[in-house]
Amino acid sequence: MENEQQSLFAAVDALLEEAAAQDPLPHPDERKRLREAAGLSQDQIAKALSVRRETVTSWETGRTAPRPPKRAAYARLLEGLTTLHPVNAVNTPQPPPPTVNAVNAVNAQEPLAPPVNAVNATPTPAPTVNAVNAPEAPATTPTPAPTVNGVNAKRRPTPLEGNGPLVVLDGTGHAHAAGGLVLDHPTTTLPALIAWALGPDADLRSPRLHRNGKDGDPLLVLTAAATEALGLPLVLEDRRALRLPDNHPTLKQLAKGKWQLTRRGFGPWPRVYRPATPTTGRQCVQLAVLPWGALDPRAWGEDTAELPAPELAELLTTYAARVLTPRGSTAVTGLELMTALRPPTRAARNPQTNTWESAPVAGSLVRPVDPAPPEAPDEHPVVAALYPRAHQRTPDQVLDEEAYDWIRDPELLSDAECTRTHAVGIDVNMAFAAAANRLVVGLGPAVHASRPRFDPKTPGCWLADLSALDLDPRLPSPFTPHGRRPAGPAWYATPTLAYALELGHPVEPAEAWLRPDNGPYLDAWYTRLRDAYVATMADLGVTPALSEPEFLTAMAALPSGNKQVLSAIKSTVKGGIGKLRERPQGAGYRHGEPWPALERPTWRPDIRAAVISTARVNMHRKMLKIATAAGEYPIAVLSDCAVYLSDGPSPLDFLPHTPEGKPLPGGFRLGVSPGMVKHEGTQSLLWAVQMLDEGLNPARHIKGHDAAADGE
Repeated sequence: MENEQQSLFAAVDALLEEAAAQDPLPHPDERKRLREAAGLSQDQIAKALSVRRETVTSWETGRTAPRPPKRAAYARLLEGLTTLHPVNAVNTPQPPPPTVNAVNAVNAQEPLAPPVNAVNATPTPAPTVNAVNAPEAPATTPTPAPTVNGVNAKRRPTPLEGNGPLVVLDGTGHAHAAGGLVLDHPTTTLPALIAWALGPDADLRSPRLHRNGKDGDPLLVLTAAATEALGLPLVLEDRRALRLPDNHPTLKQLAKGKWQLTRRGFGPWPRVYRPATPTTGRQCVQLAVLPWGALDPRAWGEDTAELPAPELAELLTTYAARVLTPRGSTAVTGLELMTALRPPTRAARNPQTNTWESAPVAGSLVRPVDPAPPEAPDEHPVVAALYPRAHQRTPDQVLDEEAYDWIRDPELLSDAECTRTHAVGIDVNMAFAAAANRLVVGLGPAVHASRPRFDPKTPGCWLADLSALDLDPRLPSPFTPHGRRPAGPAWYATPTLAYALELGHPVEPAEAWLRPDNGPYLDAWYTRLRDAYVATMADLGVTPALSEPEFLTAMAALPSGNKQVLSAIKSTVKGGIGKLRERPQGAGYRHGEPWPALERPTWRPDIRAAVISTARVNMHRKMLKIATAAGEYPIAVLSDCAVYLSDGPSPLDFLPHTPEGKPLPGGFRLGVSPGMVKHEGTQSLLWAVQMLDEGLNPARHIKGHDAAADGE
């Protein structure tokens, strides 16, 4: 018995020694967070460790664990990433603060939820009523509400730093934050208000999204009453420039206080700042003037700007927590989010001088670069130097990667299709965001090449002839936005040519503009917006766990008046991609001159082209799969919406499934995640055929109105 016990003890000791020898690894969720924070793709890690990408996926989900010698290398990588991207206020909540009383309750917070990654965090919706009018708590254990500057403030359940990133001013001296929190603020002058916003009484904080980034600036949202109280007009006289005249008394007050404005002046989204110094640091406040149209109804929905201040504060804070504190239109915010997640520079110590200097961040857009001539819009100096102003560039002179706008020739409708009763539209969720996922784009300048060998892994644009590829006319061509076959040589982004290769077409480019310095720049951007979208849909009762019929039912029951954050997130995606090729604005612009947007590292028409090319190719790949497997062909496509003829009013009446009842692999799949589809609308067969006969696109009107009116 004793020998047996000693043998068992020896076996246990051996297991303990083996466990001790194993390199420690963080939790699988933390492994994924570290990789995404560093902007690395699973493919990159797999290549470095000589494993398959699916293996890295299994490690990050916890299905499997790495074995030696891969484990030691993987542990070393994660340890290094932990040093670069430690757990901070961005990706884990603050510990519960000490108990405070009514005197210092301005800085009080409730104990927060267990640690979560902020990218995946879903802030708990808070009541939008002011605690002054809130119903009394149950009489069991009454808890007195904290007061902020003498005003009762409801405790917030949402984990925020300080009092949150923003407040909405109601014009009565009260500033409303999320969770029903109400703060007193000075109402006399704008300089006094700005000083308050930067001080400890307001305690408005917006933590950085990347360790090398900057903390966000406080946002003050001015309602119409607050705008008048500060001596600002309710309507801007300059309707073209949308800014206050330079001689306005408010601007004189700011100048007297040594406050400055950015080049866009004092308009709907003014930014007021003082230059940073070693002693004062960053001093900057963003304002949103609601009566001047700061919240575009095309992005935020109708009447959002008219919401009561507490409700508006809750809505905007939810968007700020999931996406970013608004810094302008949703398009501007989408672009700013790219920079917030991928800062261009970091602080680095110079070993020769032992001083801190600015150094580039790997994987970021560090400096502005000129576009290749085919990538540049007509107004760009690069194009103006090559062609006269009246010249209309041909496909072999300009890159034309745009979204679909195609209808099928009505003569190609089959007899079987004409017996169907309905036209059903399906729309891809967050199509441009899904296209940005894992997309390798150029980070530096383009390099010209003659007669290059096509490489689907090198981003850039290529001059090639795809006109010989014979495709079914019942499908749009994947190579043109109008869906017709190319007429000859044309410029294409890498994803388009890669798809031609996938279809079996020989690709022999005549020339190319390539970007050897490249990487998955938009990965972190996609991840944050994906999680924001999924969390917001979950708030509305639509989750990834729903079956297809349950998903359709939940989508049909979405409350029409409670989708402002959802609308803003979708607009952030499309607007952010659009801003990558911002055109010149203003009456004073002259053709061929540079415009301010060109000074941004994020002015990158090539990245925009790559995203749109990928989205269009993704649409065609799925349409081709359904056509091949089930003989179903669309009659119209508009961007990310496709219309099919059906025997019933639901997408389930025509979308093919496997014999087991599962969605057809590689085809359209109903669901809430980006890249999956939802029901866009249903009309009658006669309505759709009449649209085709008139040359109109049914996908634009399948909802019953013009989709462009919704910003779609």
